[in-house]
Amino acid sequence: MSVLMRILFLVICSLLVPVALVAQQAHVTRVQWARADSVAACYSGHPVTDLKVLSDKLTVPLATDDEKFRAIYTWVCTNIEYDYTLFKTNQHQTFKLKDDPVALEAWRRPFSQRVFRELVRHHRTVCTGYAYLLRELAHHAGIHCVMVHGYGRSGQVNVRGDGYANHSWNAVQLGGQWYLCDATWSSGSIDASLGIFIKDYNDKYFLAEPALFARNHYPLDTAYLYLREKPSLHDFLYAPIIYSNIYDYKTMPLIPSTFDVDVVKGEPVMFEFRKGAGAEMDHVTVRKGTSSEDVVVVPVGGSDNNDRYFFDYTFNTRGRQIVHVLIDDQYAWTYTVHVK
Repeated sequence: MSVLMRILFLVICSLLVPVALVAQQAHVTRVQWARADSVAACYSGHPVTDLKVLSDKLTVPLATDDEKFRAIYTWVCTNIEYDYTLFKTNQHQTFKLKDDPVALEAWRRPFSQRVFRELVRHHRTVCTGYAYLLRELAHHAGIHCVMVHGYGRSGQVNVRGDGYANHSWNAVQLGGQWYLCDATWSSGSIDASLGIFIKDYNDKYFLAEPALFARNHYPLDTAYLYLREKPSLHDFLYAPIIYSNIYDYKTMPLIPSTFDVDVVKGEPVMFEFRKGAGAEMDHVTVRKGTSSEDVVVVPVGGSDNNDRYFFDYTFNTRGRQIVHVLIDDQYAWTYTVHVK
């Protein structure tokens, strides 16, 4: 990896070489997490000055590595806050100095120390702090967990273009299989209009399905995708924008496969998506602009063990349109449609 690539994000620890296995999710979905979560709740606000002590407290009462890692993950997500100020400072300096790698690296050194001080003193950090803490606590519990660095994608970043390596997450080995998780995105979200972090733990990025995870996470080392068929970085950057709700339904858009779609006025356009087995779906809506323009569509398919669904939609107005697909009134994915 080039020096420039290394300094595009905060690398608190050195990169580790992944094991090229295909991640699974089957056995952990049957595990009940109540006991692990209750252990994590016992140590709210615990200092992070001695990670061995904290790891022992979180894991010694539990019998399996699955539960131990769950307790660690829950504790990190519910006790560490995302520092929006640090994020904006890092983002500003990275773009300001992106053409001067020597100056950027020199700026990074004291900034990394600042990140650690905030983590230890105030339980606040950025994504690399979450990933580092998760890795270290798991290590003290004898669990193989690594930091993964790469591209995180949302409606505001890594849409088209060359991409920007801006995020860190983890891969963990449990029961001989590899799993993916993102403690930063599980811990809550940023309200950019207010410039504040809102704590709101969710399970969507805990031991996530690799194919779903790859829709908004792309590692610098593609071995961390844990997919037999790996998308290219270009495919990732130019795909439809997806939202976290797809994790609830285990859905992903298939056709159109790109964020930008060219269509002809008055001609039906086929949309295709895949839904995971067992995920309940009541209705699907196409939204152009405001909710007053919503159109409920009726997908067909999904029978005979086929998890693919289809629906047609016709655009009757020329021009550029932002088009959202909603499942049960929750945003699922978005396109930019150019109607000729």
